Amino acid sequence: MNLKELINNFLKSNGAIVKRYPETDVVRRMKLIREKKINVIIDVGANSGQYASLMRDYGYKETIISFEPLLDAYNKLKKLANNDLLWETRNYALGNKNERAFINISGNSYSSSILDMLDAHVESEPQSKYIGQQEIGIKRLDEIFEELCNVSNNIMLKIDVQGFEKEVLQGASNSLKSIDVVQLEMSIVPLYKDEMLFCEMIKYLKDLGFELFSLENGYFNSTTGQLLQVDGVFRRI
Repeated sequence: MNLKELINNFLKSNGAIVKRYPETDVVRRMKLIREKKINVIIDVGANSGQYASLMRDYGYKETIISFEPLLDAYNKLKKLANNDLLWETRNYALGNKNERAFINISGNSYSSSILDMLDAHVESEPQSKYIGQQEIGIKRLDEIFEELCNVSNNIMLKIDVQGFEKEVLQGASNSLKSIDVVQLEMSIVPLYKDEMLFCEMIKYLKDLGFELFSLENGYFNSTTGQLLQVDGVFRRI
């Protein structure tokens, strides 16, 4: 038995395994990013910078523009991005209107949403329960797109906004014509009031000119194991 097998057997006996990094679903995403020569990622719903940091770990070295409306999360995001010359940050949300609104603050921060949270979400993750509200600014991507990108850019739009994905897309109807890849979170079961669910979102994006390229594992009920959300990666048809 070689050293690798010995290590794997020891880990398995203690309830762990060695897995390839990054995992297969991320490898598919990165292959598409390289194929499309993506050099700008618009990171909508950045929270404290988890997605962008992982993209750097995965080898993406081009521009990232992160949007996060929650002040506490934004301050962490901004501090993280300060050391990265190709990482910009904006302290507001994107949606289908230019307006002021209130966002519900989740106990775990990253489940915060403009939409009301449904019981299924709280039951699957009690720490996600709302604990307050904050007034935020919302802008349409179409209103600021020319500030962010130019005609030479190959653009990916990532959306993680806890049920508010359709509104972000509605505010980007013109911008989407210049976007090559879209990644967004999709709920399989309703978790937020009035959110667009998995099957309907796939059809909605197809009507906008994007086909489903791959799926990535997402949020699940830690008690039952039921998968509740996945990330869909779409490419322009």
